[in-house]
Amino acid sequence: QVQLAESGGGLVQAGGSLRLSCAASGRAFSTYTIGWFRQAPGKEREFVGAITWNSGYYADSVKGRFTIFRENTKSTVYLQMNSLKPEDTAVYYCALQKSGLAAQGLASDFGSWGQGTQVTVSS
Repeated sequence: QVQLAESGGGLVQAGGSLRLSCAASGRAFSTYTIGWFRQAPGKEREFVGAITWNSGYYADSVKGRFTIFRENTKSTVYLQMNSLKPEDTAVYYCALQKSGLAAQGLASDFGSWGQGTQVTVSS
């Protein structure tokens, strides 16, 4: 059983940056694909990006602004968010891939969701 916990969210002005963390408890995950998703009120959960052991994948809406990297010795994956926009405001979640292809970015392919961390970008 794997447990994930997101942290690092907060309030930031448009154009600013935040770094989110996704930490696994009780398990190293160097060979596991980790996905990042976000959900704004009244909207569906949206794929942000994912990282395998050797590749990263990103939604078109965040390409060039967001970067995912991992520090396997700490069992932690990071989401570096730069040039933030108000439309990035959402609760951000990380999850483990359990099926499918990381590049597809389907929420149904992921599990072990954390509780999420709120990111608010002011205009």
